[in-house]
Amino acid sequence: MANRVVWVTGASSGLGKATAEALSKAGWQVIGGARSFQGEQNANENGMICLPLDVTSQESVDVFVEEAISQSGVPEALVCAAGVLTLGPAAQYTDEEMLAVLDVSLMGALRMVRGTLPLMIQNGGGKVVGFSSINGLLPTPYQGAYVAAKHALEGYCECLRMENRDKGIEVMLVEPGDHQGGSDKYRTRAKNTSAAYRDSLQRVCAVIARDEGQGSNPVRLGQKVARTLGKKRLPMRLRVASFSQRAAVILHDILPNRLFLYLLSKYYKV
Repeated sequence: MANRVVWVTGASSGLGKATAEALSKAGWQVIGGARSFQGEQNANENGMICLPLDVTSQESVDVFVEEAISQSGVPEALVCAAGVLTLGPAAQYTDEEMLAVLDVSLMGALRMVRGTLPLMIQNGGGKVVGFSSINGLLPTPYQGAYVAAKHALEGYCECLRMENRDKGIEVMLVEPGDHQGGSDKYRTRAKNTSAAYRDSLQRVCAVIARDEGQGSNPVRLGQKVARTLGKKRLPMRLRVASFSQRAAVILHDILPNRLFLYLLSKYYKV
């Protein structure tokens, strides 16, 4: 029996890479896309076929889809794991900084779905996985652009699931908490941070760095995604986070908003 085929964006680093590698080890034929995959198609040591892909470019997405189909045919699953983060005050992002984050996490997923979903439907069905975050459910200070993008992706994927439930399409959101090994390459700081915010931003960044340093192993997340993707039916959400982070999501929904945000502010030393 031929291997099941999955396309993974953001497959060169972080959680996207960990997921692609876990899927390959689980027996999937993985076509991985990333901006850092340059030149001709090649297979890495895990058997993943690596293709150049910039999800912010419709032309790049179209070329990727065409080449991936020639390599593997229509995929059973699409995993949208590409993402970037810009740290800065929510009130001071430039248009370009905000749009750059949205363009990867939200619009990038849309472009990939637009190019893939009709093929899946014609083929009898498929699975779409969007990489959200715990930040798709609750905020972290100075991550306003990222939080906004992930909140938007949550709503988009819920609509996608409802609209395609009768077409053999399963849709799932992956909601990671803190994990080790985040790439600084895809994590920048806003250019215009005024003096009023600088000390607070430094304190928050120290908390974020501490939490990520103590975070979970990305390999385990990849393995969990691979196990779940192998099932016929997907849950709407796959939350891969510590007990405290999962508890925070619950408290976000049940505590008065003012109290919850006060407690979160104290935690991050804002």
